[in-house]
Amino acid sequence: GAGRRTMAQKRNILTLHILIGMAAGLVTGGLINLAGNDGWVRAGLTDGLLHIVGRVFLASLQLLVVPLVFISLVCGSAALDDVRKVGRIGLKTVALYLFTTAAAISLALAAAVVVQPGRGFELTAGSTFVPGEAPPLAEILINIFPSNPVRAMADGNMLQVIVFAVLVGLALVMAGAPGKRILALFEDANVVVMKLVTIVMIVAPYGVFALLARTFAAEGFSAIGPLAKYFVLVLGVLILHGLGTYPLLLRLLTKLSPLQFLRNARAVPVFAFSTASSSATLPITLETAEKRMGVGNSVASFTLP
Repeated sequence: GAGRRTMAQKRNILTLHILIGMAAGLVTGGLINLAGNDGWVRAGLTDGLLHIVGRVFLASLQLLVVPLVFISLVCGSAALDDVRKVGRIGLKTVALYLFTTAAAISLALAAAVVVQPGRGFELTAGSTFVPGEAPPLAEILINIFPSNPVRAMADGNMLQVIVFAVLVGLALVMAGAPGKRILALFEDANVVVMKLVTIVMIVAPYGVFALLARTFAAEGFSAIGPLAKYFVLVLGVLILHGLGTYPLLLRLLTKLSPLQFLRNARAVPVFAFSTASSSATLPITLETAEKRMGVGNSVASFTLP
């Protein structure tokens, strides 16, 4: 009990430090912008030190994503030890994600129709965005399966990495004793990768500080002004979806306390906000789900990637 409490306290302190780093980054960046982000300040500080620290931190998070997902998912799908379990969890996951995506799209479209944030906002000539044509469904399904798993990992093609990891995990279960021996290696590797996450988390407050300080030094608080209506609308709908749709689903489907869930998950949105990348946040999302939420590795590593 005492050891667990100590770990929980350490995580709470780290989250607090990250929030402090985030606030300090916003203020520092804003002050640099007001003072004039040019000359030696820009060369040495914003485009020098802050840029280096921020990019190294972001690269460290991205570095962990592929090994973490692959190793964790091999262990997770092998732990399910039954192809039918994988199918059941897979179907539930896809159904839930399709529903929450549909809810998010519906909220966004309804809010945009009512508020019309782009009305009166004139685009300059040549800046019109023309979206590319969506690929056919057959092509999407074919591209999920990797012809070269090493290339999929090198390119960070997560769907292909996931498919390959699940196939390896199932093969380890079906291979009997040799599979168990190799699975033991994967389980040891999983512990090592989670330790890598811990190392990166130690420097996280400084990384978050650097990323936000540089952004606000370059843009300033005034950058929000021309897009205030759009900015506030997006933020409002995100809050409605995050504090409305998800807690309601949590209450209906699990009977768990939404407040407790949000309290335990607070490190994840902080990281997502500061890195502007859900994939870079994935190591923290996995650690939060397993260590703070008590989600089993087999379920967390299967659903989160």
